[in-house]
Amino acid sequence: MLHSLLIANRGEIACRIIRTCCRLGIRTVAVYSDVDAHALHVKMADTAVHIGPSPAPDSYLNIPAIIAAAQRAGADAVHPGFGFLAENAEFARACAAAGLIFVGPAPEAIELMGNKRAAKERVTAVGVPIIPGYGGADQSDERLLAEATRIGFPMLVKAAAGGGGKGMRLVADAAALPEALAAARREAQQAFGSDELILEKALTHARHVEIQVFGDRHGNLIHLGERECSLQRRHQKVIEEAPSPAVNEELRQRMGATAVLAAQTVYYHNAGTVEFLLDETGDFYFLEMNTRLQVEHPVTELVTGIDLVEWQIRVAEGEPLPLAQAQIQWRGHAVEARVYAENPANDFLPVTGDVLLWQPPDGEAVRIDSGIQTGDPISIHYDPMLAKVIAYGADRATAVRRLTHALETAVLLGFTHNLPFLADVLRHPEVGDGRSHIHFLAEQFANWQPPTGDAPLALMAATVAQFENEPQLHTSAGYWRNNPNRPQVYRYEWSGELVEVGLTAVPRTPHHYHLTISTQPDHVADVVLVAIDGNQLVLTVDGWRQRVTAVNQQNIWWVQTEKGVVRLTAVPLLPEPQPAADAGGSLRAPMPGAVLAVLVAVGQEVKGGDALMKLEAMKMEHTIRAAGDGIVEEIYFVPGDTVEADAQLIKIASGEPH
Repeated sequence: MLHSLLIANRGEIACRIIRTCCRLGIRTVAVYSDVDAHALHVKMADTAVHIGPSPAPDSYLNIPAIIAAAQRAGADAVHPGFGFLAENAEFARACAAAGLIFVGPAPEAIELMGNKRAAKERVTAVGVPIIPGYGGADQSDERLLAEATRIGFPMLVKAAAGGGGKGMRLVADAAALPEALAAARREAQQAFGSDELILEKALTHARHVEIQVFGDRHGNLIHLGERECSLQRRHQKVIEEAPSPAVNEELRQRMGATAVLAAQTVYYHNAGTVEFLLDETGDFYFLEMNTRLQVEHPVTELVTGIDLVEWQIRVAEGEPLPLAQAQIQWRGHAVEARVYAENPANDFLPVTGDVLLWQPPDGEAVRIDSGIQTGDPISIHYDPMLAKVIAYGADRATAVRRLTHALETAVLLGFTHNLPFLADVLRHPEVGDGRSHIHFLAEQFANWQPPTGDAPLALMAATVAQFENEPQLHTSAGYWRNNPNRPQVYRYEWSGELVEVGLTAVPRTPHHYHLTISTQPDHVADVVLVAIDGNQLVLTVDGWRQRVTAVNQQNIWWVQTEKGVVRLTAVPLLPEPQPAADAGGSLRAPMPGAVLAVLVAVGQEVKGGDALMKLEAMKMEHTIRAAGDGIVEEIYFVPGDTVEADAQLIKIASGEPH
């Protein structure tokens, strides 16, 4: 039996594995990089070992460092989680060589199924249907272009050695293929250490349905039903559910049997997932097999009542599966939403910042798998997924409603994230009816904008909070006054506009105020602070009691109202003069990241739309393009450099190319 388990991962998956280990009485060992020294998974584990600098190749992808940490801490087993080294056969072999139990499949299964080309060859031999495509050894652009023409457009370029949307490009026509191949190769090499590609015919309105399989070392292999994963952006899943609204019992059994057949070709044991595309006619096609636990495994746990991590551990210990196929039962419905540090209104670009306040939602049948805590920094070095919110119900409508309310009431302040986007997706009528496909979000939410929040309420809440903490702001320039009957003035920048709020305390009535807002000059709001508890304020505004959450960092107020989050910048009445920033003719980083490639040279003429630089942030590649015609005057970074958000990357002198 396992007594001490090292978790070779971080964030929410490490925390989730630790919870099961605590229940089973297994000692846990966390590993951490420099930036994660105070992370939640480090605090939750029984002990933790530092494994290197913040960049993943120097820490969470450093096999010798992780093996050394396990030996130093006296662990007798390693759980890889998902991502990082979870599907790395070399890591599984290194664990075995060090005398450590690897909580996962055999390295041979990881190796074979980890290469999409080899996996398709293996499953095709036993009759598993696959999508038309190409995965040959000839990886030249000429051969790939010829094969793409044969397959037909639109088509997908995919990394052969990995998944999760890394190294994947949807290509509409032959003209776009060369750039897509170059970008996919770079991203695949960066993510998986291999730039091998495959091509697939794009099924644009298919569903992404996957089957959870589980095997033991005694030859037993079963499936635990399907998960619907069609709601995706950038080829990465956002919302998942079990069961799929498109799968009936007969189809479930056929897909399940096919998934088991695919897994049997590599004598699979432990947890795995076989992924399919399901078209509108009911035909399904093998995509790939993930030889690990999936991000979305909680929805399967909720509808089956099975702790998949516990099963993983018991199988690794040599036990047979606790249940046979005929004993698996599915009850109710579960839906999961992934919380990302990203801006859905800006092409889902990742963002960084500090978690000023994280208050997970609660409620009946709501589960939170989170790896963050108030005060954490959001780093550029890792995937932007922060947490998962999962809801269960006796039926799909109940589960969706519970999840929507949970997303609406979760508090995450300090940076832009996708919580309001997720709630809007779940409120879409077609999602409510269970109608979706893999390009649904791209088609239906291409121009999505976040809710503006209740700005007047936020302004009043920030003002009352400041006044309660320091009624006479004598330390701030411009706030001193000697006539208490005159309103005390607070000034904010909101959405590019300067707004003034005047506050007058009602005599002999504590916590009672009259407030005026410059955008509503004819209205005097009657405001009573009913309660204040840390960041939580309960205000009665003109007889309407409302709850808000407000945090302040360096004069930036983040105020969560029922209608959304409002960001305010407190402006002194007598501000210091600031020189105007000259950003004309410059290109700035849309997010923090690392420079992958510089595609132009000083003196080069460029046209609007030309690719200038490649940035990598949170394991995804982004192209910086020229906004207009001109001549490259200066380049401020070289490949390998780290850049902050809004850093000037390139300066282009205005002018038209000859």
